Amino acid sequence: MFLNESTIGRTLIFALATCMTVSLAASRAAAESVILVDVETGKVLHAENATAPWYPASITKIMTTYVTLRAVKEGRITLDKLLTVSANAVAQSPVKMGFPAGTTITVDNALKMLLVKSANDMAVVLAEGVGGSIENFADLMNRHAQQLGMTQSHFVNPNGLPADEQITSARDMAILARAAIKEFPEYDYYWHLPGIRFGKRVLRNYNTLIGRYPGADGMKTGFICASGFNLVATATRDGKRLIAVVLGAPSSAGRAIKAAQLLERGFASDGLGWLTPQLGTVEALVPVNAEPPNLREDMCGKHRKKQATEDEDDSAAIASLLSASGSAYSVFLSALRAPDPKNKQALLQQDARLGEPVVVHIGPAKKLGEPKNDPKAKPKSAIANATPAAGGPELASRTNDGVPAPRPKPKVVRTAPPAAQATATPSTATQAAPRPAAPKADAKTAGAPKAAAKTASAPKADAKTATKSDANAATKPDPNKTDAKKK
Repeated sequence: MFLNESTIGRTLIFALATCMTVSLAASRAAAESVILVDVETGKVLHAENATAPWYPASITKIMTTYVTLRAVKEGRITLDKLLTVSANAVAQSPVKMGFPAGTTITVDNALKMLLVKSANDMAVVLAEGVGGSIENFADLMNRHAQQLGMTQSHFVNPNGLPADEQITSARDMAILARAAIKEFPEYDYYWHLPGIRFGKRVLRNYNTLIGRYPGADGMKTGFICASGFNLVATATRDGKRLIAVVLGAPSSAGRAIKAAQLLERGFASDGLGWLTPQLGTVEALVPVNAEPPNLREDMCGKHRKKQATEDEDDSAAIASLLSASGSAYSVFLSALRAPDPKNKQALLQQDARLGEPVVVHIGPAKKLGEPKNDPKAKPKSAIANATPAAGGPELASRTNDGVPAPRPKPKVVRTAPPAAQATATPSTATQAAPRPAAPKADAKTAGAPKAAAKTASAPKADAKTATKSDANAATKPDPNKTDAKKK
């Protein structure tokens, strides 16, 4: 009897442990929300927990960019408009550019820093520049969200820093990404910038699909402890553009790989759509009324050996995935691995593959050809930066391509008639015409010595004026006058 009870007890304990394992696995599976949508049609190609509420983190900046570009398109602001970094922007938590208060920057450069570096301070700069304050800008964000049908989204800040009221869903982010692509095709380049160059600093896009996954062309990453690793990614092949949204991935590499798997699934399903169940359009998905999951313990708990961050090094995770034989994404995973910093050749190859970073700067917009790299760079020469004299022409003006413009040619000075030259002082004669060969001495002159003739640098006609009449002198041609006409 005892043995039977013991056996039953062990069986119950094992069953309980199994249930707990299954429950944890289900919880981990439920802690990811994904969706795949066709940009052109809006059809949902795949979805898992797509309508579950979620903390957006920095993918909030897609809405920040949408509101800013809407203001640009409506003429309420320009890309060249100068915005000022406020004390409120300086106070934002990293990741940020870190400019001091009072720094000015254009809307264009702030957008580039926002989307590549995911700079929280630039989000506030744009919010205050477009809406006047963070509160007013948040109202604009929520108004646009309602107009787009983002029924599960609510925003209280422009950068996605932790806030209980900042909520979205994979469904809503797919709707927003599709609207941004279709409404602002002229600004599509903002979504797939490979990197930015500020002075000597080069910052690469956190979206690791860009330059690595074939056809990848946007959009934005995000991470806070409560949300996990989020990613909205787009890719285009053969004219077909897809949107993949991944929320709650366990790592930066995990979200990139999951997005790549979704995109591959969408591109590979061409011609086989009739085999898969129809999920309708993204707007037609029914929202779930629930609280967003909080993944803080999973992402940032004490069990983690290293704190999870947006710019974490994924080399170890990628290496472990690569070691799995038969991986369908081995080529893509290999591209995700960061090269050895000591291997300059590998670094150059990576830069060539990822694309040239875009130059950004503080201050007003630069004209084409003006130096943008380093605001502390010394001028190449004093002439190139000389201040023009008051009322006079600029000595070293530059053309639009940065090449110094040619200086104006000096005016040609025509010599006076010989009669006038006879009465000129030696210094005036020297300035008026180039010095000709010295004339021979004339015995019939008024006693002018050879030295005086050389000092005055007078032409032959002048040397003979003392003994001949002005009429005779005028009949001889003036070589200096002839040269002046040729010039």
